[in-house]
Formats: sequence, structure tokens, C-alpha cells
Amino acid sequence: MKHIYLLISLFFTSLAFAQLTPPPELQAYYSDVDFSQTGITLKNDLSVNIISNHTNILAYAWDATQATDLNPGGSSNVLLIYGWENGTDMDCTNDLLRDVNSNGGSNCQWNREHVYPKSLGTPAFTNSGPGADGHHIRSSDVQRNGNRANRLYATGSGIASGPVGSDWYPGDEWRGDVARVIMYMYLRYGTQCLPSNVGVGSSAGTPDEMIDLFLQWNADDPVSEYEDFRNTYHANTSNSFAQGNRNPFIDNPYIATVIWGGPMADNRWDTLSIESNDLDTINIYPNPVRSEVFYVNTTKALEVKIYDLLGKLIKSDVVSPADDDIEIADLKSGIYLVRMRSNKQTITKKLIRQ
Repeated sequence: MKHIYLLISLFFTSLAFAQLTPPPELQAYYSDVDFSQTGITLKNDLSVNIISNHTNILAYAWDATQATDLNPGGSSNVLLIYGWENGTDMDCTNDLLRDVNSNGGSNCQWNREHVYPKSLGTPAFTNSGPGADGHHIRSSDVQRNGNRANRLYATGSGIASGPVGSDWYPGDEWRGDVARVIMYMYLRYGTQCLPSNVGVGSSAGTPDEMIDLFLQWNADDPVSEYEDFRNTYHANTSNSFAQGNRNPFIDNPYIATVIWGGPMADNRWDTLSIESNDLDTINIYPNPVRSEVFYVNTTKALEVKIYDLLGKLIKSDVVSPADDDIEIADLKSGIYLVRMRSNKQTITKKLIRQ
């Protein structure tokens, strides 16, 4: 079992979560996901969504990468993952752009990088299934891709990608892309694509095998126009090489924070505000609670959900100023998370049952 108290401190340090409400253009796609959930329950909902919408299984073909990896600023080039230089120096291995048709296996050409290395899957990938998933196959300089090999991702700094000891740093401009790809692969393929198998970092502060390295990178490096382009392409099945599913962590990196905790990532759906005076008036008491009931001090009607520390929903109820008690006779002694939601805000508080 994970270290419970560390999980609490990392996962729910704030009393409030900004409400996850997809923008109008994404509401139909995410209609089957309950974004009032947190932790593993939200992760599981999103996993079902990713799998069920993956309606077109791609072949390991050049055509797909040539379509999805086009530079948003110009259709004649692909963007090269791990690249950072615009081609003005003599070293082609660090180029950011390359002609879309200059693909192959020779020096100064581009080939296909598996962001989640095939050999590190459990079991290892072939060039089908996860080995052909377009969300993690990116164009890359041939030599830089060879140098990358199957090194584990590790902490580094600076715009340049390259080895960090026996490991690999993707560069400041690519670390968030990598993190969000690994998160997607974990939800899409489960234990075959464990984050802890491809990155150097601890998972002690999360409820599963997500590691702190990828949570940090997801927060440090915002979503790029390139990521949005690829995500939108794959969602539209009228495109020749679209899978039909989206990477939710590109749509909103903050989803990772709600699932796994860690540093606060950018909330691209933050359209609803949380009023500090409302936060001050909503409390649960007594806490710790020794009886079979606790109360919610509120001036408005609230939906109340109680979760265990792994994100499993234990109980749902509704309270109001006139009916503010929650029965918990069936709750065992332990620590729970009480999520309270109104039409304007969502807050989460820790409850100790004795």
C-alpha cells in the first residue's frame, strides 16, 4: 500500500479543486466521463473513454506520421521530437524541422520514435497495437532517435535533449509532450505501459504507478499548438489516419493533478471561479468524527461524495442548510475525502473517522 499520509499531503493539499467542465466543443466527446470524480475513479472513466473511442487501429505506416506531425506553421515540414535548432548550424541531428518527405533510415532523415519505447512494455510491443498507436509515435531525427534508444526519461534542464548519464532528457520544450503521452499510454494500455517502467522517479505520492517526474513535467511545460493539432486530427475520424480518440491530458493537463496529485498543472477548462468567502463558510464537523453522523456547515445545497484514499466512491448524499447531516454508520475507521459540489464550486476536505 502507498504511504497514506504522504498521499494526503501531495494529493489533496488544497481545500478546493477547480471544477472540471469541458468546453462546449468537447462536451459531446466527454459525455460519458463524470468529471466530479477524482483519483482512480476518474482515471478509470477516462480509460474507458479512450479505449471505446479508439475505433481506427492504425498500421505502422509512414503516412500517418506525415499527416499528424506537420508543423502547424507550415505544411511542408514535420516537427522533430527532441529537436531544438532551426537548421542554421551544421549538426542536422538537433534540427526542429525537416521536410515531410525526407523520411527513411539515413543520416539527416527522420524516422519514427516510440515515445514509450517498445522494448519497455510489459510485454514488449510489436509494430501493431500499442506499437502503432499514433498518439505516441513521433517524427524524430534518425541519429538522435538512435541515441535515445530505450533510455529511461530522467530529470535534466535546458533546451537541448540528450543523455543524462545512462538516461535521457527530452529537452525543456518536449518534456510536457512526453509526460502527457506516457499518461495517455498508461490509461489506454494499462499495465503494459507503466510509467514507472520508462521514467526515473518515485510513485510513492500517487495511488498507482504514475511517477512524480511526469507530473512535474506536465506542470512545467504547457500544451503546445503542435499537441493540439495532433489531438484534434486524431479525434476526427474523417481524417485518413485518425484513431478517433483524444489524449485528455492535452485537452486539459489539470486532469492529471485531479487524478494523481503532484504540482498544480494548467487548467485549460478553468471557466468557473471559486469564491473565497464561500470556501470559508463550508466546513464539516466534528472532525475527527466518533459518532455515526457528521454535519456540513453550508449556506447552499451541496452534492456530497465520500471517497477512500484510492479514489473509490463510498457514499453519495445531498445536504442543505435545513438538512445538513451525513450518516456514516457503515464507514470503517480511517481517512476519507469529502467532495462537496454546488453549481459554482467544488471543494474537497479530509475527514477522519474514528
